[in-house]
Amino acid sequence: MIRGHKIRLYPNNKQATYFAKACGVARFAYNWALTEWKRRYEAGEPVSESELRKALNAVKREQYPWMFEVTKCAPQLAIKNDLNNAFRNFFAKRAEFPKYHKKGAHDSFSISNDQFEVDGRKVWIPLLGWVNMAEALRFEGKIIGAAVSRTADKWHISIQVEMPEPVKTRTCENQAVGVDLGVKAFATLSDGTVIPGAKASRQYEKKLRRLNQELSRRQVKGVTDTSKKGEEKSNNFKKTKRKISRLYARMAAVRSDQTHKLTAMLTQKYSVIGIEDLNVKSMMSNHKLARSIADMSFFEFRRQLEYKAETAGAEVIVADMWFPSSKICSQCGYEIPELSLATREWTCAQCGAVHDRDLNASLNLKNYAERSA
Repeated sequence: MIRGHKIRLYPNNKQATYFAKACGVARFAYNWALTEWKRRYEAGEPVSESELRKALNAVKREQYPWMFEVTKCAPQLAIKNDLNNAFRNFFAKRAEFPKYHKKGAHDSFSISNDQFEVDGRKVWIPLLGWVNMAEALRFEGKIIGAAVSRTADKWHISIQVEMPEPVKTRTCENQAVGVDLGVKAFATLSDGTVIPGAKASRQYEKKLRRLNQELSRRQVKGVTDTSKKGEEKSNNFKKTKRKISRLYARMAAVRSDQTHKLTAMLTQKYSVIGIEDLNVKSMMSNHKLARSIADMSFFEFRRQLEYKAETAGAEVIVADMWFPSSKICSQCGYEIPELSLATREWTCAQCGAVHDRDLNASLNLKNYAERSA
């Protein structure tokens, strides 16, 4: 089992500059290899990630000597891991054709396990030295690699550790729960617990709008013609841009905190967890609800729930996306023909039970999970 521990780094100015250079080298190598792949493919020449790495190594000393200012892992692993995985996902029809990486978007670079060392709350980086970390590595096992990344103006290192499979022990055997995810409330549990959504977008909506308005008023350095914006930015433009980046990072952290806490609680408290297979992509096509749906991070909730359940020994039962959890009476099993999204409460025509839409759905998911477990 491979686990990753993401830790905040505290680099000084020299170290932060090195990280930025390494990210730039990794980005350049990725884009160079993608261009070379296209050229070779159109020319009918054989192409592979190993050949692309060899081709870059053959020319970088003469054409790109600045690459030697950072660890050799940055350009090599950008091709071996990032570009190779992008093409694998493309050919497996899991993603679109690989796109060029842009500066400032998901800046990162990888390091192989033989090129760095962890000692308590410090990590040794090639050609740089020791960099302080916010905490020590929590996992024990064989370190197989690391990736340094930037979120807004903060640097993190994600260390991947190969660990033995955990011994799955349960303290709450045979306890089942159904979880209905929604927009009004993040989750409604079959025991009646309602988890309100953090709704980070709405929480920071006014501040984000104000900062975007402020950014639009910032002038490009030395340029008075607004049609020429986009070349050299003024210092005030860059400051406001950093504020917006920090705000987006804050919103992501709020969503992540909510998801981690709920998934940890569910896997620790229940042995069987029933959820729905939601088609998030189709749900996002509803422009009236798209922002609220994105705020809830349904896909990330399921991803975290499944890997945490595997570690804790719990079982996640996923109902088919066509399972009518909201329209079935959880008491008698009668299914109503139609139920609009605006209807939050309904009465069963067969047994007369009055149902809250979300609670009824979670009870049906619990019943489904108990039958399928």
